[in-house]
Amino acid sequence: MTPEERHRERMQRKKELVDRKIARATIERGVLVVNTGNGKGKSSSGFGMLARSLGHGFRCGVVQFIKGSFSTGEEAFFRRFADELDYHVMGEGFTWETQDKSRDIAAAQAAWEIAARMLSDASYDFVLLDELNIALVKQYIQLEQVLAAVAARPPNQHVVITGRGAPSGLVEVADTVTEMRVVKHAFEAGIKAQKGIEL
Repeated sequence: MTPEERHRERMQRKKELVDRKIARATIERGVLVVNTGNGKGKSSSGFGMLARSLGHGFRCGVVQFIKGSFSTGEEAFFRRFADELDYHVMGEGFTWETQDKSRDIAAAQAAWEIAARMLSDASYDFVLLDELNIALVKQYIQLEQVLAAVAARPPNQHVVITGRGAPSGLVEVADTVTEMRVVKHAFEAGIKAQKGIEL
């Protein structure tokens, strides 16, 4: 057997396996995606799914729980979709910047009120709750509130929750969980945050 024939045979077996999995996947409903871990890319992945959803004509909502004291490229870009996207930057900035716990809690609670409204509204097809995990880890928002709202959401609504330290209870109920791992980061070598990459 030639190398090309062996390759074709391997790819045929792989195709049959993938086709069987696709045929078994018959459930159609909204999914809960959690992006967590210490690595870069959690929010970026969420915003990538937001772009995909807007491309499909979905009505979308975004609530950013932590970022807020500085403008980001994603905010500047997605604000262009005012008719399809309800975008809220609610954070006071990173907690080490504010150094005011009561202010951080108040900001997180205000953000959660908007998020909970979106999660109960069937007109939203896709909701991104950026850095919600941070607010949960710091107990600015109670996990039970989030779990109840996610469980009661409209059946076809997709939800993406980002941020390091996702609580185990959230991981347990999520449909897809990705943990980003740091291998190397430019910041550790003294390279400042760059527009288009971190900002």
